[in-house]
Amino acid sequence: MSKKLENKLAKLPSSPGVYFHKNAAGEIIYIGKAANLRNRVRQYFHPSTSLRVADAKTAALIKEVADIDWTPVETEVDALFLEAEMVRRYMPPYNILLRDDKSLSYVRIDYKSDYPTVTFSRRPLDDGAQYFGPYISTFEVKKALRFLRRAFPYAISKPLNQSASRRRASLHYHLGLDPGLEEDRTSLEDYRANLRKLMQYLRGNRVALVREIGRDMKRAAKAKDFETAAKLRNQLFSLQALNRQVIFSDHETLDASKDLALTELTQLLKLKEPPRRIEGFDISHIQGTDTTASLVVFINGVPCKTDYRKFKMRLPGNDDFAHMREAVSRRFREVNRRKWGIPDLVLIDGGKGQLSAAMQARNNANLSQIPMIGLAKRFEEVIISKNNTYEVINLPANSHLVKLLQRIRDESHRFAISYHSTLRAHRQTASQLDDIPGIGPVTRKKLIKRFGSTRGVVVASKADLRQVIGPKMAKALAKYFAVMK
Repeated sequence: MSKKLENKLAKLPSSPGVYFHKNAAGEIIYIGKAANLRNRVRQYFHPSTSLRVADAKTAALIKEVADIDWTPVETEVDALFLEAEMVRRYMPPYNILLRDDKSLSYVRIDYKSDYPTVTFSRRPLDDGAQYFGPYISTFEVKKALRFLRRAFPYAISKPLNQSASRRRASLHYHLGLDPGLEEDRTSLEDYRANLRKLMQYLRGNRVALVREIGRDMKRAAKAKDFETAAKLRNQLFSLQALNRQVIFSDHETLDASKDLALTELTQLLKLKEPPRRIEGFDISHIQGTDTTASLVVFINGVPCKTDYRKFKMRLPGNDDFAHMREAVSRRFREVNRRKWGIPDLVLIDGGKGQLSAAMQARNNANLSQIPMIGLAKRFEEVIISKNNTYEVINLPANSHLVKLLQRIRDESHRFAISYHSTLRAHRQTASQLDDIPGIGPVTRKKLIKRFGSTRGVVVASKADLRQVIGPKMAKALAKYFAVMK
């Protein structure tokens, strides 16, 4: 690596942005986006990268890079659209080589139509519509547009032909995602003005757009047009919220800071190689009720949410050790091992007791080769089992390893709480009707709809019950209530 390149790498910011790889002649040969420019660009030149790169084209790109440049932006959404604009402008050779023949996608806005829509297309046509792109990842663009739709509501399709007397706004309008042209909630002129802002954003003019909206908001407030000012204010809030949205960084791999964390973890546990799949467990309950366990999965240091799993505990009571043992036992059942595979490392949220219980379950499944560690909440202590004893390791709070373990632990905690909250809410809304044999969800819904509540069903006459659920079921229901009294 040249001295010039080393100096450039040292100056990289940690903000989202777009980076440009250049060859020795100063020509742009590859353009990419990053949620963190410093981490993403430096990963190309990390000592271990060459050992992990399996694609010959990527390896060739790394060898040819002689200089780098970048443009920082405020959000991942900005980086996504700016990357497409730069790729279209420069057509770098490696962007074409590395796309693996995937079909490129475009955002299509038929601005001049009498009912403009925003859709996706694989090929731009000469049809008078505005096309933005190309984008390699349709998933990322669709995700970004879902967030932008909150700031700039748009229609995705024309409504079916409706008579003037039967026109009604769509559900998307009531959710604040559609302009409501079909019921004249928004004029075509105002809708097109909104689309112009969206197109301005897609072209990468976010700063100018925010400034323009702020100016219009102040002007409307000064004129005491508070309804318009409120709409513009909400647009600003939605745009500001974009910097908290994850658009593509969950899919970025080989992140340099995460590499360092995995390297530290490998050295700490004396593993042969960095753990690719790390699973985290946590238990959640309130005084022993609605106890749940979570299993979260991190691959190459980033969450893989499609592999998350949750468990409703079968053991009663308030015993974190027993529940942790149950959760790990169920995870390592033979059927789950075949479906989910085997982790390279397991992180337990808790201290020596929880870790000991988890290790018992692991050993009972004859998987003692899988390393397990605990992370105690109070002082962020790492608990490691060595020679039938437990070693407590205190790492610096700002170390890469602690940050990685905290991310896994916090994610498992969040996932466990979310499932626990769902179970608790379901139990609190359950009614006496749920325990009656022969009364299923459809029948319960009919009864509640007709009588308003469980109490209304209990005091209802047999004649009224027969009208709703028939004589046979009404007789059984009345008999059940008589016994319960």
